[in-house]
Amino acid sequence: MHPLKVQAVYQDTGVPAYKGNPFIEALPPLLEAFTQTRNLKSGTVPSFQDLNAPRVVRSHSIARLSDDFFQPLNNHILLTEKISLMIRGGYVGRNPCTGDLQKHLQNGYERIQKGDLNAFKFESVKSTAQSMLLIGCSGYGKTTSLIRTLSAYPQVIYHRNFNIEQVVYLKIDCSHNGSLKEICLNFFRALDQVLDTNYEKQYGLKRYNIQALLTKMSQLANAHALGLLAIDEIQHLSRSKSGGSQEMLNFFVTMVNTIGVPIMLIGTPKAREIFEADFRSARRGAGFGAIFWEPLPEYIDDQLNPEWVAFTDNLWKQQLLNQRDEFLSDEIRHVWYDLSQGIIDIVVKLFVLAQLRAIAANKERITSKLLHQIYNEELKPVHPM
Repeated sequence: MHPLKVQAVYQDTGVPAYKGNPFIEALPPLLEAFTQTRNLKSGTVPSFQDLNAPRVVRSHSIARLSDDFFQPLNNHILLTEKISLMIRGGYVGRNPCTGDLQKHLQNGYERIQKGDLNAFKFESVKSTAQSMLLIGCSGYGKTTSLIRTLSAYPQVIYHRNFNIEQVVYLKIDCSHNGSLKEICLNFFRALDQVLDTNYEKQYGLKRYNIQALLTKMSQLANAHALGLLAIDEIQHLSRSKSGGSQEMLNFFVTMVNTIGVPIMLIGTPKAREIFEADFRSARRGAGFGAIFWEPLPEYIDDQLNPEWVAFTDNLWKQQLLNQRDEFLSDEIRHVWYDLSQGIIDIVVKLFVLAQLRAIAANKERITSKLLHQIYNEELKPVHPM
């Protein structure tokens, strides 16, 4: 069996609308968003053995912090809750036990035959899917947070009774040129990776037009009971050829409203102009709301922000320096904020680079002066931002 695939085990969720729906009852049990998010936390306090490891070993462990450290924030609780609601809600209208899934598949076949994304055979079948926007500047941890949150779900669940491989989520990137064809190819490629299929070769290498590729993409999304399609780097659509972004947005609306697959669009603030261009796109794009991620503020109502304090305190504990200060001083915390402006990626980078410099200089302690040095010498590309 593929390492990403698990056998379906069904459990009643306690939600009447979900009862008897195998696609929902095979998912992990419902948890409070706070509990589920807390489970994503990573990073353990280094042991005496870790602190006394050779310098080269400690340097490699420090460098891993950029990828390994994760501290859940309030934003993550909201994201976890919305993803849970979107995945489960989207399956309500695609229950294989009630015939709804089969109607969706029949409608998909009709679209392929006619080459029209809006064609249908059964008018009565309704979508329960929602869409959502996640907007934030680079370095705010959008993609990392999404991947961490989705990791709480098995990616593929095999239902023996229905002979269906349910793909709970799929994350793809929008290509740099905003090409619709590339989005489709990325979709086929991502499905191939989790299912060991040949869809990219089957559809991507043939001379299908965009409309044909989109109908095949939508049919595969239903055939594999796709729970959530996350499309990252959505801001690239705004740089595409005339009409490209509008055509893609129309497709997103069709995927959600007609085909019934929840879609989450992730991008930088540049993506906002795509949706603000006309009311219809804005309304449909943010059907389940839009989350705008801002940098962590240092103060809230003249008080130190508890999230900033908790984040920096937990990160400070990850030090592998022999002469480290046990507690983070207010002075260093303020300098740290001043240099990073609360952008998570820069906060962690400063911490990692300062430790590596301290070890190399054989002065194993982080100071305000050292943080300023690192910022001025190693983070010049981010100064204008």
